[in-house]
Amino acid sequence: MTPESIILAKRNNKRPNTREEIDYFIDSFVDGSVKDYQMTAWMMSVAIHGMEREETALLTSAMVRSGEVLDWTSLPDDATVDKHSTGGVGDKISLILAPLVASFGVKVPMMAGRGLGHTGGTIDKLESIG
Repeated sequence: MTPESIILAKRNNKRPNTREEIDYFIDSFVDGSVKDYQMTAWMMSVAIHGMEREETALLTSAMVRSGEVLDWTSLPDDATVDKHSTGGVGDKISLILAPLVASFGVKVPMMAGRGLGHTGGTIDKLESIG
């Protein structure tokens, strides 16, 4: 198995990528053996040809396993919510919604960034007013 064979399988639309191919590709990208241009080629093929539902689930699973998975089981189920953002400019919702919901006693574990682009991250903004 090589990055090229995985890219070609998707590009030529011969068949969906297998669990083994997706796991190999993500693991190899994380460890640096799959290069940016190879990942870009595969992503272009996915954008053009799409993914089957099973491939999407396999890719999501591989991406989750590629990093650290946080454990929130110690938080009570009845009072825990997630406020997720795909990013963007402005933090128009996160800066208002998370503290508002937390004021009602609901736990809002939230991942936030620093120094993101020209507007900074959510943490930068919170520190500037706190």
